[in-house]
Amino acid sequence: MTTSAAHPLDNPFWSALTTRQAHFALGGALARRYAPDVSPIAALPAAGPDNVAALRDLVAIGDDAGLVGPHAPALPDDWEILYESTIVQMFRPDPAPLPEGDADVVRLTATDVDEMLALVDLTQPGPFRTRTIELGTYIGIRDGGRLIAMAGERSCTGAFHEVSAVCTHPDARGRGLARGLIGRVVNRMLRAGETPYLHVDCRNPRAIDLYLALGFVRRAEFPLLHAQRAR
Repeated sequence: MTTSAAHPLDNPFWSALTTRQAHFALGGALARRYAPDVSPIAALPAAGPDNVAALRDLVAIGDDAGLVGPHAPALPDDWEILYESTIVQMFRPDPAPLPEGDADVVRLTATDVDEMLALVDLTQPGPFRTRTIELGTYIGIRDGGRLIAMAGERSCTGAFHEVSAVCTHPDARGRGLARGLIGRVVNRMLRAGETPYLHVDCRNPRAIDLYLALGFVRRAEFPLLHAQRAR
């Protein structure tokens, strides 16, 4: 008797770290994570004690790890829980392109990372580190030379590519900048024959409503566990 293979988005970051983004991965068969300066995101194929021990070996004391996926383990007391929530996974089955707006959009590079980090710190769209920009193409909008909005690509597995780091400076909200940037990121994926997907915190209904309006549909919900290794 044969069984169907698991969908790559059923454990998206494990899928990414064992396939298209394995070159960014630390770890092995029991636990993997992105290199710390790329992302704090880690993933497990199961939530057993051996997996937790393997994860611990990948996280230095004082460093953190974020787990998003079906396996949220009970961590021992040498970890400090920083944040817990539920993540909504969405994907866009519609192959029709999205409007891109008329803003002047630039491709962001390593020279823009300090500004990107500052915008992420202000708006909190999700984790972003000094080398996150290496995971994909990131684009932004400037106003008077200041970076006021950005979006880009993060994980990828199979024919699926993740939209990520969508954020707008509070002073620039209400101008449709995020919608236009998402359109450009999605359309780039569609031209490459990929299906866009994303993850959004369930506590951000405004973002969920935006993605629904852009043709994304809910696929799954996963626990989010962000923790720091205390000792």
